[in-house]
Amino acid sequence: MITVSIVTYKTNLEELSQCLHSLTSSLISRIYIVDNSNEQYIADFCQQYTNVEYIGSKNVGYGAGHNQALRQVLGSEEEYHLVLNSDVYFNPSVLKYLVEYMDAHPDVGQVQPNVVYPDGEQQYTCRLLPTPANLIFRRFLPKGIMEKMNIRYQLKFNDHKREMNVPYHQGSFMFFRTECFRKVGLFDERFFMYPEDIDITRRMHRLYRTMFVPGVTIVHAHRAASYKNKKMLKIHIINMIKYFNKWGWIVDKERSAWNRKLLEELGYKK
Repeated sequence: MITVSIVTYKTNLEELSQCLHSLTSSLISRIYIVDNSNEQYIADFCQQYTNVEYIGSKNVGYGAGHNQALRQVLGSEEEYHLVLNSDVYFNPSVLKYLVEYMDAHPDVGQVQPNVVYPDGEQQYTCRLLPTPANLIFRRFLPKGIMEKMNIRYQLKFNDHKREMNVPYHQGSFMFFRTECFRKVGLFDERFFMYPEDIDITRRMHRLYRTMFVPGVTIVHAHRAASYKNKKMLKIHIINMIKYFNKWGWIVDKERSAWNRKLLEELGYKK
């Protein structure tokens, strides 16, 4: 019923093992490990799991890595697909809850549960569609201004206790209705890393509801690599430029309309 794809790159086996332990649900038929580092130690590790298929790959990027698995999934009859980061873990019962939710809401194409850091602090992974100020210029702004912007952009003013139809789900845990990919398409491979999750969610949001569902919680040991590594920062900026070239820098009518609608629904006050 559920297929899963995890893209790895020189990934720590303890981290990967903890992630795979979360996927012991009987609902899962196949787990694809797409290894962008093509490391033998990861291939060997995967052999101990009967339902894990290892795909060795050159470093094609995050979305393109998941697409290698999704092209196989679309040839099957499985109903749901989970795009997952290796630094995520959760109780396997989370998947049963999400399947039951999707079964009950056929107009929903994508869901994300509540996400916390390992210490239990709320992680704000469901967001407005970003402006250039949110994703590029904020890195060079004073901390106080950046924090004020993030309250709105990351929906921090909301208590995250109720469902929200959100146009941007952060890519660490994205639970899809598989048939939706046939209408929407796969990840845009022009993006090597970072904005592919914004892009796929907003394309899903055009045709389906893309829901934040707080009834279950997962843990994401988020690294924020682009804040710590100059090379990753450069990759982030280059790919965000590609994103805004695609969707619009100043003028993005879809972004404006959807963000305004969501803020009104949530009762946001400036």
